[in-house]
Amino acid sequence: MPHKILDIQDLSIDFVNNKIARKALQNIDISVFRGEILAIVGESGSGKSITALSILQLLNTPPAKYTSGKILLTPGADCIDILQIPREQLPSIRGNQVAMIFQEPMSSLNPVLTCGYQVMEAIRLHNPMPKSTAIEHTISLFEKVKLPDPAHIFHRYPHQLSGGQKQRVMIAMAMSCNPSLLICDEPTTALDVTVQKSILQLIKELQIQNQMGVIFITHDLGIVGEIADRVAVMYKGKIVEQKSTNELFKNPKHPYTRALLACRTVLHKKGERLPVVGDFMEENEEGIIIEKKSILGDGSQAIQYSQPIPSESGNRIFSIQNLKVYFPSQKSFLGKVTTYTKAIDDISFDIYEGETLGLVGESGCGKSTLGRTILRLIDATAGGIQYKGFDLRTANPKTMLSIRKEMQIIFQDPFSSLNPRIRVGDAISEPLLVHGIIPNRLARKDRVMELLEKVGMKPEHYHRYPHEFSGGQRQRIVIARALALQPSFLICDESVSALDVSVQAQVLNLLNDLKKEFGYTAVFISHDLSVVRYISDRIMVMNKGKIEEIGSAEQVYHNPQKAYTRGLIESIPRGI
Repeated sequence: MPHKILDIQDLSIDFVNNKIARKALQNIDISVFRGEILAIVGESGSGKSITALSILQLLNTPPAKYTSGKILLTPGADCIDILQIPREQLPSIRGNQVAMIFQEPMSSLNPVLTCGYQVMEAIRLHNPMPKSTAIEHTISLFEKVKLPDPAHIFHRYPHQLSGGQKQRVMIAMAMSCNPSLLICDEPTTALDVTVQKSILQLIKELQIQNQMGVIFITHDLGIVGEIADRVAVMYKGKIVEQKSTNELFKNPKHPYTRALLACRTVLHKKGERLPVVGDFMEENEEGIIIEKKSILGDGSQAIQYSQPIPSESGNRIFSIQNLKVYFPSQKSFLGKVTTYTKAIDDISFDIYEGETLGLVGESGCGKSTLGRTILRLIDATAGGIQYKGFDLRTANPKTMLSIRKEMQIIFQDPFSSLNPRIRVGDAISEPLLVHGIIPNRLARKDRVMELLEKVGMKPEHYHRYPHEFSGGQRQRIVIARALALQPSFLICDESVSALDVSVQAQVLNLLNDLKKEFGYTAVFISHDLSVVRYISDRIMVMNKGKIEEIGSAEQVYHNPQKAYTRGLIESIPRGI
């Protein structure tokens, strides 16, 4: 029999606030064996991260209260109940017997210490050794996680590395003491698909080499099919299904599991309405799950968006000509710029009325810079930006103000693009007030209520603050604000990349519905080609500031002409 490293038995956790207890975990049973990867899957708020943090006792008590259960850790011959040992013994377990890779490496790494020093510090904490030996070990770890020029990276600070490189530093730190159990909490959520694929391969290789147990937390079942041996599906603090990965993909029993599998864009044709969790199940007043027999996603109720695809014979609303955006990267002793970073390097293309142009590529390829330059949020270095006959680069402020009403942007992080001190109703009505569209306060409120209803929100949400909403709800609020002025042109900058796959499906359905109603032209920016293929009419692939290829969505996705595009497509996690 394989050696069982972790055995969680009947674990229940409440969060107590003002003497009111809210159940976070209910009767959780999970085991992890040496040499296997267990994936814990579920939407935000399902209890995945709370389960992981409880293993290392990283939850603050209070407000967390362990009401029942055991967490049994057996890294060697001895079995330890994590909930029973004195707290002063926990540092010898954290990082040594059990290591954790967190979702956001930038917030997990100290910005004022070099990457090498931080890994070396973890090594010497658990295994006292000379500094020179620790440096050699750290550089060896950097080589093992395939960081370029490990000796150079040792002396670099976190802000000097890319997202994928920072995540590799975190993996090196986690592996520094050869832990028996590695916990990966959404380690690839915000990464490009190509970087994500390399990180998944790296974790798998290290797991096989060291024969350690791995808990891999994610909301994406496509990733699970690539890496996991077994899967536990969580919903509202409970495990609703647990079985081998092959069996789960081939024969899912619980309606929530079937919903997570069905809502992935990679499985659906362009324009087909994506199924969501509400199509598979609902809860009654007692919280009991009721399965829906007639579901969307089996083809019988699929809604097709019949809006004709614009072609190059349509009306051209944007014409980008030889556009360049250069940023100074090095200066001489006298302050003269000697080297430039070419974010956008001499590109030309057109955008046609009514179309959705998908803009795809890895981080740093220039996607977001291009979107912001089109809206003149960033000044171009050279080239022309024609919008309906106006040259935006030479337009005077008065003309630009009138044009600004027609162009809006939806940013990647809705929380940072909403003022935390302003109620969402006031945030949505602000553009109407600034541009003098609806001077009357009551009329503006009625307009905001109408917009909230269109994006699937309720009238009572008008008076709430951004922190009172989930990520998906905040994204809906930002979409409502962008549509307040009824723009003819909309840029969606990674607007669904950080969302759960089920919430992502809801937002994509919403964008399709709103485009059908408002008829706007859109640029949809993403690093995920499966999402871009689903929602776009044409796709433009960018690489290092240049256009790699451009064509219809189906042509680029199914018959890519360039090796770079094929690499992006091959990196898409599809499951089993």
